[in-house]
This record gives sequence, C-alpha cells and structure tokens, in this order.
Amino acid sequence: MSRWLSLIFIACLTGTLGLAGSSQVPETSTPMIGEEPAITRHMSQADIEAGNVSLDELIAHGRDLFMASFNSLDGAGRPEQTGKGAPRQRREIPDNFNRISGPDANACMACHNLPAVGGGGDNVANVFLLADTFPFVNFDGDPVENGPNNTLKTIGNERNTPGMFGSGFIELLAREMTADMHAIRSSALAEARISGRPVTAALVTKGVRFGSLVVSPDGSIDTSAVEGVNDDLIIRPFHQKGAAVSLREFTNNAAIHHHGMLSVEQAGEGEDPDADGHVNELTVGDITALAVFQATLPAPVQVEPATQMEREAAALGRRLFHQVGCAMCHVPELPLASLEFEEPGPFNSDNDLQPEDVSSTLSFDLSPFIKNLKKDEQGRYLIPVFTDLKRHDMGELLDTDALVQDGIPKHVWLTRKLWGFASEPPFLHHGRATLISEAILAHGGEAQAPRDAFADLPGDQQAALLEFLLTLQIEPD
Repeated sequence: MSRWLSLIFIACLTGTLGLAGSSQVPETSTPMIGEEPAITRHMSQADIEAGNVSLDELIAHGRDLFMASFNSLDGAGRPEQTGKGAPRQRREIPDNFNRISGPDANACMACHNLPAVGGGGDNVANVFLLADTFPFVNFDGDPVENGPNNTLKTIGNERNTPGMFGSGFIELLAREMTADMHAIRSSALAEARISGRPVTAALVTKGVRFGSLVVSPDGSIDTSAVEGVNDDLIIRPFHQKGAAVSLREFTNNAAIHHHGMLSVEQAGEGEDPDADGHVNELTVGDITALAVFQATLPAPVQVEPATQMEREAAALGRRLFHQVGCAMCHVPELPLASLEFEEPGPFNSDNDLQPEDVSSTLSFDLSPFIKNLKKDEQGRYLIPVFTDLKRHDMGELLDTDALVQDGIPKHVWLTRKLWGFASEPPFLHHGRATLISEAILAHGGEAQAPRDAFADLPGDQQAALLEFLLTLQIEPD
C-alpha cells in the first residue's frame, strides 16, 4: 500500500478526516462534544479573491472536502428536492438515500478511489445518470416516482466513475480549443459582412477537425456541418458524453445529485430549497477548493515495463497503435499554449461562478503537476492525453443509453482520455469491459475500421499493442 493510501486508511480508521485545519473561518474556542458535521469550517471565496489563501491551503481544503463523509449535520440529503432541483414529496429515513435516483453516496472518494483518491471506480460505484430526475425510484408502479413502465435499464443511463487525474490540463486544452473555434467564427462573421458573400470556415484546432460552418453577410450561421461539438462551439471535456464544460460545473452537479449537498451557486445564499434545515451547505469558496484540488491532481504517466521483452513489446505496440488507426481519435499529444489555470473558467454556465462574478480570478501554474513535459517547435507544451476531445459515433454495441443526455445522440461519445486509464478498470462508459481488448472490440461506427484492424492483427501483435496501452498509468504515490 502506498504511503498516501496508508495515511488515508489510517485517517479513516481514526476519524481524522474532518476539515478542522483547512478553512479561513475563525476557530471557536469551545470544542464540540458528541457528533459533529464532517465540514467544521468552510472556505471563504472573498478570502481567496483577496489573496489570503495559499494554493497549498486551497488544495488541502479541497482534498479534505473530497474525502469527507458528509452527514445530516452538513446538510447531506435533499428531503424535498430531486437531483435536478425539482420539488418532491418529503423523503426521510429510511427513504433518505436511493441507489438509483440518489442521493447515493456520502463522499466523493467513495466512488473516485481507483487507484487512489481522485481516480476512477469499480462497477459497484456505477451511477444512474438522469435517474435523479425522478423523485424516488423503487419500481413500485407509481408513475410519479418512477415514470411509466420503467425498468432498471430504462430508468437512467448507467455510468462507471471517471478518473480525475490530470483534469486541470484537460480543462485548459478544452478552453484553448473553444477559444480557437470562437475566433474562427468571429473572423468568418467579419469577412462575410465585409465581402457581402457567405463564408465557409473550417473548424480546426490543435489539429482536430470539428467540421465547418457557413456564415452569411446578415450574421446568420449555418452549423449543420459542425461535427463532434455543440453548435455553440464550446468543448465540454467532462463526462463520458462530453457534457460538462468545467470542473466547477462537474462538482456543483455531482454534489447535489450524489450527496444532496447544495452549493450556494446552485441553491442561493441563505436558501434551503431541499428543506433539510441547512443553508450554504457548500460555499462558493468550498466549490473553488474542490475544483482546484481536482485540477491539480497529477497528470498520469507512461510507466516503463519491467523487463526488456515487455519494453520491446510496448515499443512495437505504440507503432501498431498508430498503424491500425487508434491515434486518429486517441491523439497521443495535444499542444497547450499556457499552463496557467484560472478559476473560475471563462466558459462556465449561468448556474456556475463566472469570471465577471469575482473581483479577481484565481490563477496558478500547473507545471508542478506534470512530469517529463515536452514542447513542440512552436514552444507549446505537449500534453500526452490520448484524446481529441471530440464526440464520435461509436456504433451499435455502445448505443446503450435509454435516455438522451443534453441532446447528444445516444450512440455518440467523447473520445476517452487514455492517459492513466490502465490504472482505472473496468472500461467503457458503463464499465462492462473488464479487459482493454474487450473495450477495443466493442468499438464501432467511426471506430469500426481501427477496431477491425486490431482484430485482424496476429495474436502476438495484439498483445504488443495491449502491452503499450498498459503503460498508460496513474503513477503510484
């Protein structure tokens, strides 16, 4: 067991995962006797903006929140609210938790724990996306609680837990790609107005093609040829569908769905929409700390195999990875112009903190959180993510969702980031593949040709390609 995991295990046993030393709220002189909330202090966003909180303090507070087992004294649970914020009939013990419609977990780390805190999760921690729109799923035939004639397969979309290591770099890449495409659109609008003719603009950023758009002189835009991204041209790099724009959005939504912990951003200052008697359950500063903790989780690495035979096989496997076409979507490296992470991000939704809401954005350098960083000839940092951050048609076998998520077709998925994925089995969006080879063979649609090329390889070459993929790990602490 690694030193980090050992400390976490000891802390869990001794009950020392409270947040007593990680916030800027003054400590009271009177100790609390008996049961107490997991969050004994909250983080002040005003202190963050004033520069009174160091990055290390912010990360530590975010880590403590991520590991905390929220309880009723924190405001955990949402008696009169669904995970989407709609009112529902009051639910208390024994109906305060629901494995399908939620709340379904006490802690972030309860699901995000493989191979360490912040990672992926076993199938036992799978969630049922969009089932939280229902008040209390129990399949008793009540159409209000369960919808008409729903089954376990149709009530929601099953999802395996995604790992968050390296996610700060992922969000930065998405921001730059979004800015690139917005600049292309603005340039086309200006050209169309000046020329008086329609302008077709190819949407290419960091070598990834997202189709094209046509801009008319009157300012109207035809987005029918846009591919792999919403018509607003905003890259959403989180969730298997590519549905969340930022770690902040991801965190705010997960807090209410899984834990019934309502953030001030979602519920409002001093408001108690879930009627549990608690307000300000997660402050704006708490969410900032959680986002920063996840943004600074170290980038995954490529681990060199132990023996010369394995190293030679992995080297061959990397060549085969390109040869069969895997690298067309699982792009090994994407260039990043800046490692400066700003929170809140520029493309957050109206429900999340935005740059105009703060007096000063938090800014910090991500370079300490990645190893063996290389640059291209233009001086850009090459981030080894193995994705194109684009959505693709993945074929019939992966068309498993019962419900449409955010208007994204059910057979369409965001290209999986392969860095670190070998440390986070099982595989695929629902965790149905226990082997990497099973996940590859489940590919279809736009990935049919690479899938077939892999299947046609001799057994020893398939093994070599898999040996290469097994080097993409989360480094042990």
